[in-house]
Amino acid sequence: MAATLGPLGWWQKWRRCLSARDGSRMLLLLLLLGSGQGPQQVGAGQTFEYLKREHSLSKPYQGVGTGSSSLWNLMGNAMVMTQYIRLTPDMQSKQGALWNRVPCFLRDWELQVHFKIHGQGKKNLHGDGLAIWYTKDRMQPGPVFGNMDKFVGLGVFVDTYPNEEKQQERVFPYISAMVNNGSLSYDHERDGRPTELGGCTAIVRNLHYDTFLVIRYVKRHLTIMMDIDGKHEWRDCIEVPGVRLPRGYYFGTSSITGDLSDNHDVISLKLFELTVERTPEEEKLHRDVFLPSVDNMKLPEMTAPLPPLSGLALFLIVFFSLVFSVFAIVIGIILYNKWQEQSRKRFY
Repeated sequence: MAATLGPLGWWQKWRRCLSARDGSRMLLLLLLLGSGQGPQQVGAGQTFEYLKREHSLSKPYQGVGTGSSSLWNLMGNAMVMTQYIRLTPDMQSKQGALWNRVPCFLRDWELQVHFKIHGQGKKNLHGDGLAIWYTKDRMQPGPVFGNMDKFVGLGVFVDTYPNEEKQQERVFPYISAMVNNGSLSYDHERDGRPTELGGCTAIVRNLHYDTFLVIRYVKRHLTIMMDIDGKHEWRDCIEVPGVRLPRGYYFGTSSITGDLSDNHDVISLKLFELTVERTPEEEKLHRDVFLPSVDNMKLPEMTAPLPPLSGLALFLIVFFSLVFSVFAIVIGIILYNKWQEQSRKRFY
């Protein structure tokens, strides 16, 4: 029975470990989800709903393409295969991405990522890795694992190549996370260390069993877990409180290769809506935000560029500047004449 559960079944197993009281309810929920029924109540005030159509992706990958009618768009060298979507092949200088066309307006959510990284490279002669995104902009190619630099939102990186030669305390591949408000650059030379929220080692290359990653965002709390050991158990990787992410951003995944390469494959992306009860105080505290931030990490403030002046605005500025200048000159002359008159009176 266990062999037929699949990733969703092992997700249920992990949930059951959290609370014996809620375990049977979770099992019932997942059975209902598998049968296509609606969301059910789980525990105290939590509802888990699998959003299969809008924000999830699984075989046979219907609705994936480059057209405007597709729910998921391919970019660069990404291509749809029978058993997976390949972001980049095991070839040099390739770049690919997969982006959801529907913005996500959920307050609390969980994204399960089933992926595979493999190739011919040995030891550290492979790269560069892949990223999972929840960002304001989509379909913007760039140097950060195939996405734009100075992005706005959340990036989770599965980095398979150490660029910083002198570092010794990290073992690669390495998972890290970054929240950006558009003001920060990802530091490739230091493997993103200056801006990361946390990370962990994740030996994910050339494995003969499935590898999974979970990104969970609940009540401003970001948690990232992985199942990469073939034991069908979630293992903690990153946990950061006080993460503020706006609603209405896009989910995506991307990858890039340079002189070194790997196959970067995405097998499925499954999004779950997590409806959590909040007290009135929590409702005030967890109001919508308009720019990503982290409570215990100060991000540089963004200064919006001034819009270009129109011809009329420029004329009015010049006109009133001249009027002010003439007025100042007249006042200056009057004051000077009065000063001279008072000076002559003192001499008499």
